[in-house]
Amino acid sequence: MANKSAQIQDKVRRLLSRQNGKPVLRPTRPLSLKDAVANRKPHKGEATCITEMSLLMACWKQNNFVEDLCSTEVQNFYSCVHSAQVAMKNKTAAAGQDTGRLLPKQATTLLKRFPKLSSEI
Repeated sequence: MANKSAQIQDKVRRLLSRQNGKPVLRPTRPLSLKDAVANRKPHKGEATCITEMSLLMACWKQNNFVEDLCSTEVQNFYSCVHSAQVAMKNKTAAAGQDTGRLLPKQATTLLKRFPKLSSEI
């Protein structure tokens, strides 16, 4: 890992040098990490159980919103919602362990634990 970071630093040094006239890379900000990450919420994803919901609403409309006549559609909708919630819990539990990506809050706590040095020693 240290060798790879040294290669990256060497490449950045070469791009910033003025060997061949103008530098290729001209940074607008300092090339260092900040002590915090923008706190963005993860995307929700697509909606689930749309067909069951539309069937339920169509049944309500046909039967003048009498819930007793649409009990099977209501049951189908609730079972779909339950299975979607279980799938979402399993997905988030698996995503937290396998992907290797940190949530923004976790990344900020790590960066605050090891802040960048503001002055050279």
